[in-house]
Amino acid sequence: MSKKETADSSASSSRRSFLKAGAVAAAGFMIVPRHVLGGPGFLAPSDKLVIAGIGVGGKGESDLASFYKSGKANIAYLCDVDDKRAAKSKASFPKAKYYKDYREMLDKESKNFDAVSISTPDHNHAVQAMAAMQLGKHVYVQKPLTHDIYEARALTDAAKRYKVVTQMGNQGASGDGVRQLREWYDAGVIGDVHTIYAWTDRPVWPQGISWPTGKAEVPQGLDWNLWLGTAPEKDYVEKLVPFNWRGWWDYGTGALGDMGCHLIEAPFSVLGLQYATDVQASVGSVYVDEFKRGYFPESCPPSSHVTLTFPKTSKTNGPVKLHWMDGGIQPVRPEELGPNELFGDGGNGTLFIGTKGKMMSSTYAENPRLLPLSRNEEVKVKQTIARVPGSASGHYAQWVEGCIAGYGKKELSAPFEISGPLTEALLMANLAIRGYDIRRPKAEGEGYDYPGRYKKLLWDNQNMRITNFDEVNQFVKRDYRNGWSLGV
Repeated sequence: MSKKETADSSASSSRRSFLKAGAVAAAGFMIVPRHVLGGPGFLAPSDKLVIAGIGVGGKGESDLASFYKSGKANIAYLCDVDDKRAAKSKASFPKAKYYKDYREMLDKESKNFDAVSISTPDHNHAVQAMAAMQLGKHVYVQKPLTHDIYEARALTDAAKRYKVVTQMGNQGASGDGVRQLREWYDAGVIGDVHTIYAWTDRPVWPQGISWPTGKAEVPQGLDWNLWLGTAPEKDYVEKLVPFNWRGWWDYGTGALGDMGCHLIEAPFSVLGLQYATDVQASVGSVYVDEFKRGYFPESCPPSSHVTLTFPKTSKTNGPVKLHWMDGGIQPVRPEELGPNELFGDGGNGTLFIGTKGKMMSSTYAENPRLLPLSRNEEVKVKQTIARVPGSASGHYAQWVEGCIAGYGKKELSAPFEISGPLTEALLMANLAIRGYDIRRPKAEGEGYDYPGRYKKLLWDNQNMRITNFDEVNQFVKRDYRNGWSLGV
């Protein structure tokens, strides 16, 4: 073939590819996916990221709206097991094609989008995110990143292996507040931090209860089998969807999973924390009658106090103790705080205790303050850390722009390399909480022993297991329902 013939053939092929791409766009897409036109890192003429959403009601709805608001994203596909919950997103993005099963969407449409946003119950995060990453898709996953420690480690490793841009949905990580806390600490304002308290008034859903005995009718439009996903086969119970699943271990991760990422992210960022070495817990309980304390292993407890130990980092002089409190339990008010001054934001907060002073913040690390409050007028430090445009609200645009730039090209606030270890810490705290109620029948056949209580559980990070109480390791990696797999 002559050079001219070769050139003509190449031009014809390029034209066919262009026409094919145009036909796809005409069929309902606002823009051809970037990877179709030029592969990873290629900037499409319009510089838009094509996104598919898995779980598009509630928080998923607001996530997609925030991506779209960036002006650099097209919401092309929607997937939800609940038609009623998906209705608003379907109305907001009428050109987006709708699916109920994310596996079908990924199988049929993966060539037509660049990235996936996941906002489903905790127990399905990992399988959905892993499936997307294995297709080379960038992923945004709502907090907590996963339901189990094993899953968190697997997703953290997968993000590096597949070289995709990742972000967890703890928007406070992009806020100005955590950056102010870092600047104060780096400037030595409060000395060396050795103790941290984080607390929340959650749960605001039922916990510490027995699984309902009555079977309820599955809400119209909800595919219960798909909603269960990896979880054990069970009948639907009243009001489980859309919110009360958080209090059941099969699906949720309790108050820690809901609020821990928002309250403990700042200590991780400020001090460079990674993986804890030990954990211990005390757990609140309920009474089923005046003589008997309730034991409900399927449900998260109504309250807890967990203490995690983290090893010395490059930013601390020694180990750090982190105390988590939920269910309305709070630490003792600092002496430096006036009797009528707000502690955290009232129901939630984070307190750093250093050798030279203290500082605190509200949820999402907002409203950072030195203690006593008068210090905030006296202490001035130079801004050394760049702010994210839009602060916490810019968390979404940051991920979109990171995906457009390509893997490793742009700094993100909560990539899996950061949010993975953070999630593991929360889930390790849950190990201690769940271990607290593991029971064994007494030898004489009456009553039970609780061997996991009143212990410090020791963590082997490399092998991901508790070394001094093996029974709790069943919660490090759960068994999925038949037909579901993480695919690793």
